[in-house]
Amino acid sequence: MAPQIATHATRPGTARSTPPAFNPPALIITVLAISIFIGLGASWYGERVALPRYCARPEAALTRLRALITDPRPAGDAPHQPYLIAAKLLFLVPRHGNEPLEDYLARVRGRLEAQCR
Repeated sequence: MAPQIATHATRPGTARSTPPAFNPPALIITVLAISIFIGLGASWYGERVALPRYCARPEAALTRLRALITDPRPAGDAPHQPYLIAAKLLFLVPRHGNEPLEDYLARVRGRLEAQCR
């Protein structure tokens, strides 16, 4: 007769632990905390890092921003990088629904002036 091999070795006197039960509230709280952290981090980055980059030449950025909004091909055959940099302003200072262009550009100008002091 061949010896039997134990398939589940346990020490005498110990019980098997069961895996923790699924806890939806903990998962929801964790996802909510991560979302809030990402939102606050993005806001901090926009205010402290991204907007100050426009302080060197704010009028050039505003001119390119106007061209981005009004022209179908604002860069034409010129390099696109300056327009891509100006396009970031659309995300940092979003335009409100039906806000007129001049009001929006004035609001962006005021935001840049406040940031660059």
